[in-house]
Amino acid sequence: MKNNLSIYNLYYQWWKNIDKFIFFLIILLFITGLFFSLVSTSLLVSDKLDTNDYAFFFKHLSFVFLGIMIIFILSSIKEENLFKITPFIFLFSLISLFLVPIIGIEVNSAQRWIDLYFLPRFQPIELVKPFLIVLISLILSSEKNTNIYFKYLFSFLITLVIALLLVSQPDIGQTLLVFFSWSVLIFISGINIIFLVSSSIILFIALFFLIKYIPKFVYIKNRILSFFNAETGTHNAQSEKAIDSITSGGFFGKGIGEGTLKNRVPEAHTDYIISVISEEFGVIAIILILLMFLIFIYSVFKKVYLEKEERIKLILVGCISLILVQAMIHIGVNIRLFPTTGMTLPFISYGGSSIISISILSGIILNLTKRKIY
Repeated sequence: MKNNLSIYNLYYQWWKNIDKFIFFLIILLFITGLFFSLVSTSLLVSDKLDTNDYAFFFKHLSFVFLGIMIIFILSSIKEENLFKITPFIFLFSLISLFLVPIIGIEVNSAQRWIDLYFLPRFQPIELVKPFLIVLISLILSSEKNTNIYFKYLFSFLITLVIALLLVSQPDIGQTLLVFFSWSVLIFISGINIIFLVSSSIILFIALFFLIKYIPKFVYIKNRILSFFNAETGTHNAQSEKAIDSITSGGFFGKGIGEGTLKNRVPEAHTDYIISVISEEFGVIAIILILLMFLIFIYSVFKKVYLEKEERIKLILVGCISLILVQAMIHIGVNIRLFPTTGMTLPFISYGGSSIISISILSGIILNLTKRKIY
């Protein structure tokens, strides 16, 4: 009886203090992803092919349930406890990233996943990113060391270690995303703009030499060249099919299950989900999804404006910027603004690692935007 009361009190306190509007937006985005997973990649296809195979949907559903549990746990613990456990979880995720070259699974010439018993084909970087943001924010806002340049250097070295591990996989898309997250955090912490620009130039020069002189990274050069030359490259052909699907869908789409992109492009339910949705439901569906993202981002930034504590401001801006940029890259690839990167759309794309990552970010955001009890 006492245990039931304690669980009820925990839930009641959580519900009373949580930002319900942001929470409902997160749930709505997850439900949107589930809906499109069902009607675009499972339900109608299964009926037409008479396979009765709803594997994608049920896996997606199980990951979303796991994600909601993660959101509840991370958003219900105390802020200080979240900050205390961050270094340990980050260390664990970093070790798992180190294990990728040793026990990782290779798919399409890239070794980015490890096979866990309870979570096959897990991508460790998706666990690293959320806690990297929290860790760097804690370093930059620490009052124990007042030397800001030492903080910048320390946070840069941590980011560099992760970047080097990602480059070895190779995964340039995630490498750039990690460096972007670091850049956003040090920029809003008050860094000299000249230092930031210089760091960015050095990064792009290093990337240029990697692509030009190291054979392992020839695939990046090929993707960039094929991006500008519409007649070459497999990935370029995929992007062409994706944008053709968006065009053929028009404003209101072809109808549920009538799209063909999901059968013509590998991993369309992850890397090209926006094109799949647009083909079947039209541009109006994409506009509504973008509107949900914009409302979500605006709601979090509004909380940042009211927040007085520097470390919380840094974490919230870092988390929401990561979500925003990842969504922009995904949509940009689908409409051929960017070369193919393999970036998923947060909340919407199928993929266990992606859903767990966005759930961690959502749990952290809900934790730091809930009503303070003094």
